[in-house]
Amino acid sequence: MERREIVRRAIEFGKPPRLPFFQTHVDYVPSDVCYCWEMDRARRGWFFDRATEDDWGCRWASTDLKNMGQVTFHPLEDWSSLSTYRPPNPRDPFYFDRVEDALAGAEDRYRVVSSHFNLIERLHLLRGFTRTFEDIYLHPAETEQLLDMILEFKIGLLHELNRRFGDRVDGIFLTDDWGTQSGTFVSPAIFARFFLPRYRQLFRAIHDHGWHAILHSCGKINDFLPPLIDAGLDVINIHQPQACGIQEIGRRFSGHICFLETADVQKTLPVGDPEQIRAEVRCLVEELSTPEGGFIVYTCRFPEAVGADEKAVETMYRAFADLMYHRN
Repeated sequence: MERREIVRRAIEFGKPPRLPFFQTHVDYVPSDVCYCWEMDRARRGWFFDRATEDDWGCRWASTDLKNMGQVTFHPLEDWSSLSTYRPPNPRDPFYFDRVEDALAGAEDRYRVVSSHFNLIERLHLLRGFTRTFEDIYLHPAETEQLLDMILEFKIGLLHELNRRFGDRVDGIFLTDDWGTQSGTFVSPAIFARFFLPRYRQLFRAIHDHGWHAILHSCGKINDFLPPLIDAGLDVINIHQPQACGIQEIGRRFSGHICFLETADVQKTLPVGDPEQIRAEVRCLVEELSTPEGGFIVYTCRFPEAVGADEKAVETMYRAFADLMYHRN
């Protein structure tokens, strides 16, 4: 069976023959996904390894860890700038020029294109984190106007990706961190008013092109999973499963959404204890997967950024490999 089909069956609960692996780091477990980040590259210079300025006018600075940096200038700090502000052109050929090369080596793998910084993330990159949550109460009309601008750009970007690559793409990897260690940034009511209808439009656009919607979101986002599933989300990527409670999210959501999972990047991988890693991997597979699918092993892309070493990551991969056929 082609690797692409194995991943598709996991997402759609179609009884894959084994656990799929979303990784390219080690050769002793499968590599089932071709992952392209190139659509996120900014014409003005920003990329994940280059903290300069992005095409929305956000200026980034590097931190002392290997990561994408953080925004130090928010172009819409003052709402008076909104009337003259113009977003990037979602059909700019620059965003798609490198996608061809990235997909060319996909072979029979499932092909994912990333589209980082969606609704809440792009909103606070433009306005600033604290201001964004004040705006919901103090400037709701302006907040909705800006969210619509962001959504229009994202949907336009997807339309152009589809025009150029069509069914050569299988899934879109979105990011929007929504949680703290103990809960979500906003209440379910605020989420339902400002964000959920726009996620519904975004997921619909992805599905209309024949792709799966994959969302990365950090923190304890349990309360947002039911509306996101209802809105059409296919895959959720959680880096902190202990914050969510592995048994809790398994009890509530296993069989209803596909989990794209790594061992916990805060409480497990940085500690590096082999027995703890193996125990958590087994718990993830047993609680979140089903005999029909619903589970994909995810990579730990930048272990040094979370204080983990290569030995811990290797232990995790070997533990997942030992359970590759666990549900079959």
